[in-house]
Amino acid sequence: MNKRLGRINYKLISRRLFLAAYDVIAASIASLFALMIRYDFHYEEIAPHFLESVKDFMPFTILITLAVFYVFRLYHSLWMFAGVTEIQNIVIACLLASAIEGLGLFFTGRLVPRSYYFTNAGFLIALTFANRFSYRFLRGMKHKQQNKKNGIRVMIIGAGDAGNAIIKEIVSSNYSRMVIKCVIDDNKDKWGRFVQGIKVVGGRDKIVEMANFYNINEIFIAMPAVSQKVIREILEICQETDCKLRTLPGMYQLVNGEVDVSKLRDVEVEDLLGREPIVVDLDAILGYVKDKVVMVTGGGGSIGSELCRQIAIHQPKQLIIVDIYENNAYSIQQELKTKYPELDLQVLIASVRNTNRINSIFATYKPDIVYHAAAHKHVPLMEDSPNEAIKNNVFGTWKTAQAAAWYGTKKFVMISTDKAVNPTNIMGASKRICEMIIQIFNRHYSTEFVAVRFGNVLGSNGSVIPLFKKQIESGGPVTVTDPEIIRYFMTIPEAVSLVLQAGTYAKGGEIFVLDMGEPVKILDLAKNLIRLSGLKLGEDIEIKFTGLRPGEKLYEELLMSEEGLQETDNKLIHIGKPIEIDETEFFCHLKKLKDAAEEESEDIRLLIQGIVPTYVPKK
Repeated sequence: MNKRLGRINYKLISRRLFLAAYDVIAASIASLFALMIRYDFHYEEIAPHFLESVKDFMPFTILITLAVFYVFRLYHSLWMFAGVTEIQNIVIACLLASAIEGLGLFFTGRLVPRSYYFTNAGFLIALTFANRFSYRFLRGMKHKQQNKKNGIRVMIIGAGDAGNAIIKEIVSSNYSRMVIKCVIDDNKDKWGRFVQGIKVVGGRDKIVEMANFYNINEIFIAMPAVSQKVIREILEICQETDCKLRTLPGMYQLVNGEVDVSKLRDVEVEDLLGREPIVVDLDAILGYVKDKVVMVTGGGGSIGSELCRQIAIHQPKQLIIVDIYENNAYSIQQELKTKYPELDLQVLIASVRNTNRINSIFATYKPDIVYHAAAHKHVPLMEDSPNEAIKNNVFGTWKTAQAAAWYGTKKFVMISTDKAVNPTNIMGASKRICEMIIQIFNRHYSTEFVAVRFGNVLGSNGSVIPLFKKQIESGGPVTVTDPEIIRYFMTIPEAVSLVLQAGTYAKGGEIFVLDMGEPVKILDLAKNLIRLSGLKLGEDIEIKFTGLRPGEKLYEELLMSEEGLQETDNKLIHIGKPIEIDETEFFCHLKKLKDAAEEESEDIRLLIQGIVPTYVPKK
């Protein structure tokens, strides 16, 4: 290690000595040329007393130049990355060195032409620039020549600060194989002008034309400050090309000064949803969770773990994570320990089906708020194992809610699903029974029991997007059940933030329904993912229709017709009116269902239908 440092220091000293030697020569040449230009570069015509003055003062000129250059760090900068600051330092240093030399000549009585003072500074600036930037110039030329044949041809969309920063980094990098061919911007005032030497060729209507003209390989969308609607419009145009798409995550990149190539990411399907990110009232959530003991069941899952992340931000008194799957629990435990070392965190391995274990946990920690996310959620798997869905979803919820009521929990929020509305599958029907349990418990206990219902979340365990990505990576085909199937989608952080805010509105007994925006065709998602992967549908990869799976339907509803709808302060959160339930009949059916599930009965679907009349199992 010491030898390596010695070599690096030696090279550094060598480079500085070379620069100093060059500056000695440059200062001498600048002084001589300043005289010669006065006499049209005829050396023999220079007045002897002028020439003698310059020669006599030359040692002082050299010392002054070296000293000023050292003060302005012209021997310390990395000139391969030189920018505006280095340019300013060169100009100021040269002007100051020339000024000091001029004063020295004047006060020592040495005569020079009046033009000498200005031309000397000009030549010194030119020669210093030539030395400091010649390597960068030659390297850039070599880089461009190498990339003309095998470089990645890039189009930048956005001629603002973000676009300028990315262009500058790519152009100045010695390692990038990218060649920026053109810039697109909707601002007509920028058309025909240049950013870092790259021409702004027009607005978005030129994207496809210029992509073909320049044979573009990748398109970088450098517009972090524009709305999601504009981004979607741009992306839809870009998809008409065969280019790989990348974009900057958001406006905060500009605020933090983090705009560079490393911050670019591949465009994801989330970017094509065409709506603004959901924003919630964080202050309301903070006051609701802060200094409370909060428990999350299923805390290692995709929804549960995000709940834990967002709760941890809002300063709970204690966060208790309960999960049966130890790997997931360990993962979120390590993440939260690293990010929030001051957080009082308890991670417990337990099944919500284990009555004694759940009661013991509630008796020990007495949580103020419970988010019940533990459930079996995979529709086709639950169709094949319906009794397990009932044991875990229905009676796991029952036991957890019962413990919450007995041990003084103030609020119990159950995560439900749009599949609970007019269910055609076991998973949805089991969740509908859970909603009924929650509403009944709310009538008999002081705990506020509520449910929050939403649709599919992008990227969650078992969701369609990760499956499509794996299929694309393996060469296809991409499987879609039906060309007409549609789903509501929301990102995991968005869904969880709305769940947290819905909890602040809860008074007990409500079924909160989250506005998921417009439904999206699964076929369109598959096509978009294929395009975003830089592949051509029908040539590089195929889409195969497999037919609806057991329990699956073409569309999901978020609200049962008899529930009605009530708005909250957040327009994205609605409240369904509780449905009247005959409790005696419900408990009678529930007892039969429990016995049947434990006996692994094959008639479980008929019993579920007796509890949930809207459940119509698919044949």
